[in-house]
Amino acid sequence: MSSLDTPPTEGRPGRLTAHEARQRLEHERNARLTQLRAIDEAGRDVTDQVMSVQKEAVRRVLAEIEAAFARVGDGSYGTCLGCSRPVPAERLEILPYTRFCVACQRHSD
Repeated sequence: MSSLDTPPTEGRPGRLTAHEARQRLEHERNARLTQLRAIDEAGRDVTDQVMSVQKEAVRRVLAEIEAAFARVGDGSYGTCLGCSRPVPAERLEILPYTRFCVACQRHSD
């Protein structure tokens, strides 16, 4: 079982522990930093505009990841910023830095 496959704790079914959240966020941050390095290396073969758009998208996700780390720290991680209900663990597994449940995300777009 990998660190990302850790089952939820018994006391909070369906909720991630702070440790599990940090592990998932670290994984996402490392993946985005790797993307940025790859974009920089491929920059010689792609137009500056395309490279700039890709970099900006990755930087936006990195900012979301950093904000999620702050929510872990203040105890609000996993709570929807729209409706204040818990974000389902399945959604946090897929998108560990999300701020919203699916319903509220649709309204915020």
